[in-house]
Amino acid sequence: MHIDQPQDIAPDALPEVITRYLDAHRAHDTATALGAFHPDATVTDEGRTHRGAPAIAAWLTRSAGEYTYTTELTGARKADPDHYVATHHLEGDFPGGAVDLHYRFTLSGGLIEALVIEP
Repeated sequence: MHIDQPQDIAPDALPEVITRYLDAHRAHDTATALGAFHPDATVTDEGRTHRGAPAIAAWLTRSAGEYTYTTELTGARKADPDHYVATHHLEGDFPGGAVDLHYRFTLSGGLIEALVIEP
């Protein structure tokens, strides 16, 4: 079985639903960010998985207010039409002060089915 190697793409070549989520998350627009997800989607962040719209909404609200930070989209990769990675550089008042995080997206039906955020 042949599996394509992920390829670097321009960050502006990410699918619209990913860009919409990232922009809304950065703007602390929970309703718009949540609209990019399937109702039964999962988000895994800091080792915890949040499943379904209510849990993801709570995670979005909490993550928006927990720390003050700036984020810059520094890279993007495409594994296949349903799997993308957006790399962000964050700097702020969280432990360590700076980190590069990989947002691993799985898409289905034009929406985000799963998001895993990890270094």
